[in-house]
Amino acid sequence: MADIPYWLVISAAFLACASPGPATLAISSTAFVSGRSRALAVAGGIWCGSLIWSVSAAFGMGALMLANAWLFDVLRTFGAGYLLYLSYRSFRSMIATVPSTQMAGSPQTLAAVYRRGLLIHLTNPKAVLFFGALYSVMLAPNTSIPSLVSVIAVISGTNGVVFFGYAVLFSNARVRHAYDQSKRYFDALFAGLFAYAGIKVWLSRLHG
Repeated sequence: MADIPYWLVISAAFLACASPGPATLAISSTAFVSGRSRALAVAGGIWCGSLIWSVSAAFGMGALMLANAWLFDVLRTFGAGYLLYLSYRSFRSMIATVPSTQMAGSPQTLAAVYRRGLLIHLTNPKAVLFFGALYSVMLAPNTSIPSLVSVIAVISGTNGVVFFGYAVLFSNARVRHAYDQSKRYFDALFAGLFAYAGIKVWLSRLHG
């Protein structure tokens, strides 16, 4: 295991999951609107989605996905569509004349919020590209299974710190108070960012 560049793996994993994208948008918007428990639930779904892609890439599925453009395109279509749907929901919340909790009816369960996070990450082409590149570039083809498991554990730990850390940060009472004071502006921002992310995912390609 000594030949594995763990510091590079940790750095790459941190930069990939901490950078702005669908995952961080989902966590922050959920934390603002629904509080810490649901923010942690959506972060848990995103973390599990990340773990699934990491394990899949480690054992060859990432390479299979990258080698078959149609699979990537199916994933890209679903991911873009879901992000645009989230943009629509944020826009609808922005123009609502009643509080979003009344407009949406009963609050979503933790299980539903968890599934939302899982779906966001499982349909994120960025995750496919990242894990496919990481395991093919940083690890030798003959890497042993114990070494692969250690890398999966390191990446999952790094992702967990970031995703759950964001959930705690954005659900802080002062941060949520700032959101409540400028809700329409934040909803407009999230609508724009989700739309941008959806369009970016839709336009993404494996090559070029």
